[in-house]
Amino acid sequence: MALTSEATTVWNGDLATGSGTTTLDSSKSAEFSVNWKARTEGDSGVTNPEELLGAAHATCYSMSLSLALSEGGHKPESIQTTAAVTFAAGTGVVGSHLLVSANVPGITEEEFLAFANDAKLNCPISKALAGIPITLEAELA
Repeated sequence: MALTSEATTVWNGDLATGSGTTTLDSSKSAEFSVNWKARTEGDSGVTNPEELLGAAHATCYSMSLSLALSEGGHKPESIQTTAAVTFAAGTGVVGSHLLVSANVPGITEEEFLAFANDAKLNCPISKALAGIPITLEAELA
C-alpha cells in the first residue's frame, strides 16, 4: 500500500523580501519559517527547502543502510547521517553530500563501504535526486 505524505507552505510577498511558513501536515509535528535569505545566505532560526531536503535524504539513507546491513546479517547499533544539500541561486540544487558514521559490530570497513554505497544508490530519496551528484563519506564509528 502506498502512503502519501503532505506538507503545506504559505508564502507572503515577493521572493526577495517575502517569507512563509511550511507545515508538516501529515505528522503535525512541526512548522518552519522560510525565506529567500535563509536559502541564499543562511538565516538563523529560519529554514529553506534544501535543509528540509537534507533532512529527508539523511533519514531515508539511514533507514536504507539499516535495512541493507540487517538483511546482510550485520545489525547496526547506530547510524548517523548528515546530508549537506547545496543550492546555487540561478542554478538550483547542485548536489547532496552524505556524511555517515555507523556502529556495526562484526563488520569490516570494506564490507561496510559496500553496504554504504549500495544504500546511496538505492535509497528512495537518492533515486528521486538522480539529476544531481550524490557523494558519500562513510566510516565505522
